[in-house]
Amino acid sequence: MKRFTLILSIARTHLLTKMKSTVTAALGVTFGIGAYITLVSFMTGLNQMLDNLILNQTPHIHLYNEVEPSARQPAARLEPYASDLLQIHSVKPKKGQLKIHNALPILKSLKNDARVLGASPQLRAQIFYLSGSQDLGGVLVGVDVLEEDRLSNLGDYFIEGTPEALHRSDNGIVLGAGLAEKFSLSPGDRIQVSTPDGGLFPLQIVGLYQSGLADIDNSQSFAKLQTVQQVLGQPANYITDINIKLHQLDLAVPMARELQTRFGVRARDIQEANAQFETGTSIRNLITYAVSITLLIVAGFGIYNILNMLIYEKMNDIAILKATGFSGRDVHQIFMSQALIIGFAGGAAGLLIGFVLSRIIDNLPFETEALPTITTFPVNQNPWFYLIGITFALVSTFVAGYLPAARARRIDPVRIIRGN
Repeated sequence: MKRFTLILSIARTHLLTKMKSTVTAALGVTFGIGAYITLVSFMTGLNQMLDNLILNQTPHIHLYNEVEPSARQPAARLEPYASDLLQIHSVKPKKGQLKIHNALPILKSLKNDARVLGASPQLRAQIFYLSGSQDLGGVLVGVDVLEEDRLSNLGDYFIEGTPEALHRSDNGIVLGAGLAEKFSLSPGDRIQVSTPDGGLFPLQIVGLYQSGLADIDNSQSFAKLQTVQQVLGQPANYITDINIKLHQLDLAVPMARELQTRFGVRARDIQEANAQFETGTSIRNLITYAVSITLLIVAGFGIYNILNMLIYEKMNDIAILKATGFSGRDVHQIFMSQALIIGFAGGAAGLLIGFVLSRIIDNLPFETEALPTITTFPVNQNPWFYLIGITFALVSTFVAGYLPAARARRIDPVRIIRGN
């Protein structure tokens, strides 16, 4: 124990007598770790914001009925005429039902499934918005408001009003922000919606919604499921879509196939719906971590060069240490101790700088009309980043210090003293 204390004392003395080199080496680690923490926190926070913007509005599994032509056209069923020159092609499919058959029993079954976090019914209706002399086509989506808010954070996209207000209103509607701007409407006003069958229904605006996607905000609005069923003149079991959120996202693909076979409806999983988006997210994350690791490696090379110079400057000290009874192993431990002290001190300072810069960025105002609910720059304060940062600081300084320390271990004190 005394020998180890002595080794640490000698290592500290070497570092203090060459303060300029020590500070330079520590600053290399500090700025490398600080830049890593700042960059990875900001970039992963930005990626999470973009992911949530899309994924919050995308269910893990979407059940619906798809309108598609028959796999075998009626004309092809007339076997005697199959070889005739004159044939009929592209026979239009008959009108199918958009509603999901047995939707309520399906919902009950899904909510009892241990894999399912929640299942929310929807009714999508093609309508016309009427206000004064203006009219505009769009979509009115009937939802179970509180369940939709729980599963998809619907309330995060309300720039005025709340999900609870929509839930309490029997004739309420939440307009897309683009729609409200086109019609010069605000909460408290009324708007009429017309169905393709000619029905006309007045609804009261209880809130405004902005998703950040212009195509949605200019055409889509929300109302209670029961309200939209009344607008369409349909019973309580008339549901066109069921959105499912799972406890584990990786179950979406196999479970979608299972549900499609089990219930006889089209089941689209989140990977199918967002294949290109997920590819973009993976590439952004790869670039973020590649740049961050490069910063740390560059800091490690700086430490290696500085420790190399330190050993050349300390040749006489090394010779004296060995001549007075210190072994090569002791000399190796002295210089490795110096490397780890530099790594720990520089890494700790880097964590502090990274944390401060991340907090500053997190409080910077971020104002954009596309994302009104986001007021500051997104930053991901994940404790794992700090653990990775200090671990890499210690590992990189250990590796950077090992070769110079090994060289010091092999120095022959007789040659050094004779040369002097």
